[in-house]
Amino acid sequence: MSDINRIRNFSIIAHIDHGKSTIADRIIHKCGGLTDREMKTQVLDSMDIERERGITIKAQTVKLNYKAKDGKEYILNIIDTPGHVDFGYEVSRSLSACEGSLLIVDSTQGVEAQTLANVYQALEINHEVIPVLNKIDLPASDIDKTKKEIEDVVGIDTSNAINCSGKTGEGIEDILESIIKNLPAPKGMQEEKLKSLLVDSWYDSYLGVVILVRVINGKIKRNMKVKLMSNGQEHVVEKVGIFTPKPNDIQELNSGEIGFIITGIKSLSETKVGDTICDASDPIETALPGYKPSKPVVFCGLFPVDSSEYQKLKDGLGKLKLNDASFSYEAESSSALGLGFRCGFLGLLHLEIITERLEREFDVNLITTTPGVIYKVHKVKGEIVDLQNPSSMPDPTQIIKIEEPWIKATVITPDEYLGSIIKICQDKRGIQTNLTYSGNRAVLSYDLPLNEVVFDFNDRLKSISSGYASFDYEITGHKEGNLVKLGILVNGESVDALAMIIHKDFAQSTGRQVCEKLKDLIPRHNFMIPIQAAIGGKIVARESIKGFSKDVLTKIHGGGAADRKKKLLKKQKRGKARSKQFGKVEIPQEAFIGVLKINKET
Repeated sequence: MSDINRIRNFSIIAHIDHGKSTIADRIIHKCGGLTDREMKTQVLDSMDIERERGITIKAQTVKLNYKAKDGKEYILNIIDTPGHVDFGYEVSRSLSACEGSLLIVDSTQGVEAQTLANVYQALEINHEVIPVLNKIDLPASDIDKTKKEIEDVVGIDTSNAINCSGKTGEGIEDILESIIKNLPAPKGMQEEKLKSLLVDSWYDSYLGVVILVRVINGKIKRNMKVKLMSNGQEHVVEKVGIFTPKPNDIQELNSGEIGFIITGIKSLSETKVGDTICDASDPIETALPGYKPSKPVVFCGLFPVDSSEYQKLKDGLGKLKLNDASFSYEAESSSALGLGFRCGFLGLLHLEIITERLEREFDVNLITTTPGVIYKVHKVKGEIVDLQNPSSMPDPTQIIKIEEPWIKATVITPDEYLGSIIKICQDKRGIQTNLTYSGNRAVLSYDLPLNEVVFDFNDRLKSISSGYASFDYEITGHKEGNLVKLGILVNGESVDALAMIIHKDFAQSTGRQVCEKLKDLIPRHNFMIPIQAAIGGKIVARESIKGFSKDVLTKIHGGGAADRKKKLLKKQKRGKARSKQFGKVEIPQEAFIGVLKINKET
């Protein structure tokens, strides 16, 4: 049994690309978790997509033994967390399982938006935070300036900050010694009843659901019967283990330790993250305060390009759902795109990663409809409806008001880009709440509607600031908005896949852009095709695609030609009217994709 005072549980937090996973690699190597032969870069990033994009999506854990300079052996439990705003729920639950955090800041870049967001989460739960300045081997590194920024913007004392390089390994030993000296040991009683926190769960095709737990009090042993307090289910523990980072089976997990258990559960929905696990034979009365379940905030339709791939898409979504409880989907059908699914995501990166995994792992070609958010529609009879899909919006006469989600956005940018960034935020209906400076970098706070941000805000921010600005947000609630449904009609028929909910002030200009784009992308037919944008019954924009015109008059010569010409032209006109009435307009896939890109170009 290990001495609880020699355990240190800590997480690694930072903005994207500041070197969390690389420093975790160095620590694992230093403590002998893996041999030189087994080491590879970003060893904790297990998915191909994580390694290619250089980002962490799932939080990972590893248990290491470290012999300190005082000669004592210590147990270090690391949780490597994601840095991207979409995966903030992974960060919050990882932090709850630890007592301290390593804050990694890139000494060439300084403090960025998600550095702030993650540090505030850590400080809220009273974490001891050790600042680490990474990438000191690079010529652009400015240690003094970065320290000053950490003190000014984050408000943490940097007198005990450690300079290191994840690339060369310099300073890694100082980090380990600082962890032992400055981070508290876990508080927990070995003799008390079992109380443990469900930190994470994922599906393994051989073992079923693997549950990552942090034991607070007591111990978890093999063959013990445990109870999940949220649903009262009881299960027998078949396997107990730790990651070093390879999975190793052990007999028991003691208080203060982090490891995994396998109980033969087959469905991820039974294991709610943040749940409390206790002894079924001697349960505890009060559960631990869990965290809020992650709720999807961005919705869009996914349709297979080839309708025969529908089943393949359905199977792929089912398999991805097994390992990602934050992702949701339900079947929907569209008259233009056929059968598909309405899917919910935590943000645009999450959407991008799910669609990329579907295309790569399950070989499905996808059409993605315009991303949207959840609106709260207040109806005349007092009913409040959550609206995800614009095509299912109730009749405007039944609606009192529509509320849309708002966010609090933090943008950190070099001073020279500030004017352009303020202009984008104003264009997106933003309300500025704060502006402070740290050296030549501005920290800008804005309240913004999520609907305006969800599509292209991040892309435009990066292009305007040459990649130097960083952005983070949190959802603050719903506010009433002057919102309308903009419908697109092609040849008099509504195209549900192109419908969108939009602020009334932008409806006409967006409608005009969509019509112009469709005019270029829909091929000509034998008859004229009107393309219209409408709000309710009112047409706000229109374009027409001319029909092919066959010259029916070339062979007419001689007497009575004028009458015969009129007769033929009338006949042609009637034929065109009939084909317009019964003809079907084929809208190519490029047209849908082109319309989706409109917002990105404006």
